[in-house]
Amino acid sequence: MSIFNQKSKFKVKTEVRKVKQAVAPKPAKNPSSSGGGNSSSASVRGTPRASPIPASSLSAKRLQQHPASSPSPTSSTTTSSALNLSRKRRALASSRSPATASPAPVLSDSEPGSDDDDDWRERLDPSKRRRRAHTEDPDRQLRHPRLWTGEGEDEKPAIVHSAEVASLEDKCQPVMKLGRDEVAVRLRYPGARSMERYELVWGKDKIDGALDIMKVVRLVASTYLTDTEAKPFLNHDMGIYRRLEKSKNTNDGNGFKAALADYNDQLLALQKKGVIVKNINAMRGIPRELVEFILGQVYDRTVAPKVELLAKYENGTDNVYGELLHPFISDIFDRTKLSSDMVFVDLGSGVGNVALQAALERGCESWGCEMMENACNLADAQKKEFTERCRLWGISPGKVHLERGDFRKNERTLEALKRADVVLVNNQAFTSQLNDHLVNMFLDLKIGCKIVSLKTFVHDNKIAENDVASSILEVEHLSYPGGYVSWTGAPGRYCISTRK
Repeated sequence: MSIFNQKSKFKVKTEVRKVKQAVAPKPAKNPSSSGGGNSSSASVRGTPRASPIPASSLSAKRLQQHPASSPSPTSSTTTSSALNLSRKRRALASSRSPATASPAPVLSDSEPGSDDDDDWRERLDPSKRRRRAHTEDPDRQLRHPRLWTGEGEDEKPAIVHSAEVASLEDKCQPVMKLGRDEVAVRLRYPGARSMERYELVWGKDKIDGALDIMKVVRLVASTYLTDTEAKPFLNHDMGIYRRLEKSKNTNDGNGFKAALADYNDQLLALQKKGVIVKNINAMRGIPRELVEFILGQVYDRTVAPKVELLAKYENGTDNVYGELLHPFISDIFDRTKLSSDMVFVDLGSGVGNVALQAALERGCESWGCEMMENACNLADAQKKEFTERCRLWGISPGKVHLERGDFRKNERTLEALKRADVVLVNNQAFTSQLNDHLVNMFLDLKIGCKIVSLKTFVHDNKIAENDVASSILEVEHLSYPGGYVSWTGAPGRYCISTRK
């Protein structure tokens, strides 16, 4: 709607329309790097798994189809089938993730096709790690302030142990021919002395303890260690990971437990030698494969066991469940150049997945605002687990703020918007009235702030000279490839608007 009844005499540049494929720009290499970053050769699609985690444990956005009378702007609701949705989409997530089916082969520095094959300087660096971060931030310090340095005791992280959500008590069954009294094991992480409790069991829609352990072993070795340090873990013939894999494939439970014990002992030795501390101090980014895996661990221990709560909404309206998947969000971070010194705001943040991803992947100050009570409760549980699990991994994320309420009225969220560098609003199903209200909110954004949305706020049927959106936003129209959202496998369109 025009803000005046007559045509303005002031001419304002209309929105810019460009259509681009949403492929993340290739990061510039840093030949002088001393191996401080840990790249994700799997990029965002590199879901760190020998089998996929639920698609809903990927960084995600949830959106609600609002009737015109709905006063509740949120992008985080589900249908009554939400309980089964994440598990049904396992195969879909697997088929779209190159690193899902099995771990990528470890390439030596001299092998064609290795990540650093095109940069001879990196081959001269003995401290180069196998996986460098897709994006490195020279100003980011990843070391957690409570990282265990190898001496004395440490405070036990208050995590939700795998054994608390996947155990014999939860009607799971022992695997690898183990007896019921033989399934309990413990797993060491690089950031703490305390270990996580697992049970080597299997149950439908439950954490597969053996696979989860194998992923942790592979990610610790490939991310936190140099090539030389990682050999005992990743050697193709008799490395610890290979022993775990072989034991699982041959149903040798005792062999699996023996390999796990060796992993725990060797990682403890490296912690005590100060190797982990030294390597984390040199890191300036986190591989996306590790980012997605940590977020998946958090989700599977907090949201997945209670996901049916997301189907319980007021008014009995039919809602559409949707997610912007982890690769999409990571590409958005690339395109908006989100860094650790910036502020990110997610309007309609659901259970907080995207806000947590921004804090972990980019280390920025991250805000989310959601009004649905059940989603907020699960978001709080995720945030608590996220905080503790980051310490377990020895990583310091950005500060996370998850607010409850209508993002049009929540004072803390409105104040954060004034400082925001990147704003995400999944307005796929928002009414035109709500979109117009958002435009008025955008008047308070600082110049240069990026607004990412699935639909443009500037409409073709409006007179550009009188339209508030066209006068304050320069819009770039982009396209994303198939597999980036949950509700369709087809490509689609989205926008990045810049506050003029």
